[in-house]
Amino acid sequence: MAELMNRDEFRTALEDAIKGKSANKAPFSVAWASGKLSRAHLAKWAENHYHYVGPFADYLAYIYANTPENYTEAKDFLLQNMYEEELGGDRHTDLLIRFAEACGTTRERVENPDNMSPTTRGLQSWCYAVAMREHPVVAVAGLVVGLESQVPSIYRKQTPTLRDKYGFTDEEVEFFDLHIVSDEIHGERGYQIVLEHADTVELQQRCLKICEIGAQMRLLYTTALYYDYVASDLPLSELDLAA
Repeated sequence: MAELMNRDEFRTALEDAIKGKSANKAPFSVAWASGKLSRAHLAKWAENHYHYVGPFADYLAYIYANTPENYTEAKDFLLQNMYEEELGGDRHTDLLIRFAEACGTTRERVENPDNMSPTTRGLQSWCYAVAMREHPVVAVAGLVVGLESQVPSIYRKQTPTLRDKYGFTDEEVEFFDLHIVSDEIHGERGYQIVLEHADTVELQQRCLKICEIGAQMRLLYTTALYYDYVASDLPLSELDLAA
């Protein structure tokens, strides 16, 4: 029978729930980091990624609405995160669209939901369901710890390649530079909220499970991008998936 873990034990368990499921291991990510994708492939990524991250402030708003008033720091974090997504400087989705246009697609194609894959639609729906229906601490565990905290490690591998091998400018890859910094901060604050407020065995176990599921969802989404858009151009045999 599970027992209530202290903060150090719980932090390790949360990290272990994500470990081994990083989207860095997906064929699409490996192809990207090794410079083997085309700009057309990256455009397909952008057309899908918009529909996953574009509503992120909406996901957070549902969590915010369900968060008890006495969770002051958690509510402040959620509000700040929403502000940064939509109002704090350049809107994050506009930066993503700037990158998409540099890849050869258009704002109209990116914003059109008909251009996302069924797997992307599933990830978006899962995010909405978690935000609206789960306990707010569990929702933070799933969306901020399970998903958002992965972003810096993913983009640190991909962003240098965008400049060095694909030839994008600093302005065109600002979306990635921004999220390497901001999502590291957001991810850590998400951890702290979960460590502070998951104060029962049941809540801790639910947080661990949803972190694992969140990591699996992002890995599934990224893997589907390869099979939907890249596999016919770049077989798995040409990728070093063990690296």
